[in-house]
Amino acid sequence: MIKIAIVGTGGMANAHAASFKKIPGCKVSAICDTNKKNADDFLAHQELKVPYYADFSELLANEDIDAVTNVTPDAFHAPLSLQAIAAGKHILCEKPLATNYADAKKMAVAAKRKGVINMVNLSYRRSSAIQRAAQLVAEGKIGKVMHVDACYLQSWLSSTAWGDWRTGDSKLWRLSTAHGSGGVLGDIGVHIVDFATFPAGPVKKVHCKLQNFKKAPGNKIGKYKLDANDSAVITVEFAGGAIGTIHTSRYTTGYNNTLQLRIFGDEGAIRIDLDQSYDTLDICSGEDRHKAKWKTMKCRKTPGIYKRFIKSIKTGVNDQPDFARGAAVQKVLDACFESDKTDKTIKV
Repeated sequence: MIKIAIVGTGGMANAHAASFKKIPGCKVSAICDTNKKNADDFLAHQELKVPYYADFSELLANEDIDAVTNVTPDAFHAPLSLQAIAAGKHILCEKPLATNYADAKKMAVAAKRKGVINMVNLSYRRSSAIQRAAQLVAEGKIGKVMHVDACYLQSWLSSTAWGDWRTGDSKLWRLSTAHGSGGVLGDIGVHIVDFATFPAGPVKKVHCKLQNFKKAPGNKIGKYKLDANDSAVITVEFAGGAIGTIHTSRYTTGYNNTLQLRIFGDEGAIRIDLDQSYDTLDICSGEDRHKAKWKTMKCRKTPGIYKRFIKSIKTGVNDQPDFARGAAVQKVLDACFESDKTDKTIKV
């Protein structure tokens, strides 16, 4: 039985706990959160009776666990994950892996050196469409990649579909750099950068524009200064020579949680819209490209990261996306922040 400790008991922790409950051979054995009310609410919601700790060091010292899932706010990903790694625990960390590339690289190196299973929750890898797209591109089914268009669209700043963001810590911290947020770029930009570059290949250069919009008097609510970026537009040059755009925003009214990707090659193209399906993609290739004719391709379903994390622990074979991948994506994000600050194209 693989025993897991959940660190951080906010909203996303419920997804982790619920997913692990469905997987044979593992169980949640302990939790940690500095906020006891959050922890109590989490335990009640999940109907769990396990030890609670306010101090992660005490949990590591006192509990016989095999793995840690780090579901804390972004600023705590690096320090707590490094603690878990030093203690020899397998680690699944929420995205972004860290708030900067230096810390993310340190985490990847430490995990490799310690020999623990390490994965970052780039959750849209569960889409079998993106997995199949990566295979098709690698096999040359659309020829040489020439152009890429990717977006991740949310609207919770302009709608109440996800609740009123003004009334709770769970959203407000994501709008405040002082509370460890990298804004929309760090929060969901990390997903779309991974989603685009997984099939299209690594990034060579970026030019990025970030925008923060006034949302309250003085752009502040309670202890939260609302200064993190709300929209991001990235012009990308890929290592293989293709160019393209990657953009994301929390003000895309009409789109609650939309990821879209189009990859254009000189012999074909692929498009994915997760609003339509996680398990199908559209492809235009071969003779069809001369008629701009698209065909829908059904893709074999892909196990989610929680299953792959447990399987990796059992087999000793580290599945993707690992910390090295998380660090590579963070390097792109760091370049985007630098580009916005200097208004220059930055080499990744």
